[in-house]
Amino acid sequence: MADPLLVAENLTKDYGSFRALAGLNVNIAAGEVVGLLGPNGSGKSTALRSLLGFLKPTLGRATIAGFDCWAEGVEARRRVAYLPGELRLYETMTGRRLVTFLGQLRGDVPGLEVDALAKKLDIDIDRPLTHMSSGMKRKVVLLAVLLPKVPLIILDEPTNTLDPTMRDELLEQLKAAKARGQAVLFSSHVLQEVEAVCDRVLILRRGELVHIQEMSELREGRAVSARITGTAPTSGPGGEALPTDAITDGRLSLTYRGALPALLEWLARQPLADLKIEPQGLTPIYRRFHG
Repeated sequence: MADPLLVAENLTKDYGSFRALAGLNVNIAAGEVVGLLGPNGSGKSTALRSLLGFLKPTLGRATIAGFDCWAEGVEARRRVAYLPGELRLYETMTGRRLVTFLGQLRGDVPGLEVDALAKKLDIDIDRPLTHMSSGMKRKVVLLAVLLPKVPLIILDEPTNTLDPTMRDELLEQLKAAKARGQAVLFSSHVLQEVEAVCDRVLILRRGELVHIQEMSELREGRAVSARITGTAPTSGPGGEALPTDAITDGRLSLTYRGALPALLEWLARQPLADLKIEPQGLTPIYRRFHG
């Protein structure tokens, strides 16, 4: 496996007696897309700001490309494009002027790709920001974030205020960034968009990392549900005993990882109706920590 691009070791942030982030440990490699999940107040934004060196950690440290995010914050952030959760912009600028200005700050001069990406994101790039909606302004900043080919992209709730079409386009842009070898870390509370693009998901609860989910494992599973019309089965497709909670109130609910023909053969022998077989999603896992 490639050396990690971003590393957090026991990263902790306190505000007085309140612990906003508790001992975060995580590695993210080039070409990996990682989602940060949790409700409001779970520590997502604190984690991102600490990783970027905007907040001084109480304990622990974080590095980007080997540079300490607090002690060497400028060098670390040269390798990052960041979308904050809350935007404060130069409202007198046009979208194009803002994108050019932000590019020049990092030594880039955006070229023809500005117009190509603006078209994909449906942005009137030459309109003054003061005449744009909040969603349009967010798309302009997303444009500025997606243009530079930096090693790491960090996004705080990137789909907020975006319509469904633009959400889909953003997810496609994140897939393209992954294909170029860029790492992506983004926070969200929308499970479906995380499922669509992430290689790994981190679930936070009250500032603590409570679960890491490899999406490849999740995508191998199938969620099976059906109404039982006769004698309930006691063993599963592989002959294993069914979990105690697999049958509740006359309904079968289980997660299966294995060959599909074996599952279908087993189901055909059972007295079932209203059968559904769906890809396993994040919802039941997320609800274990945020029910």
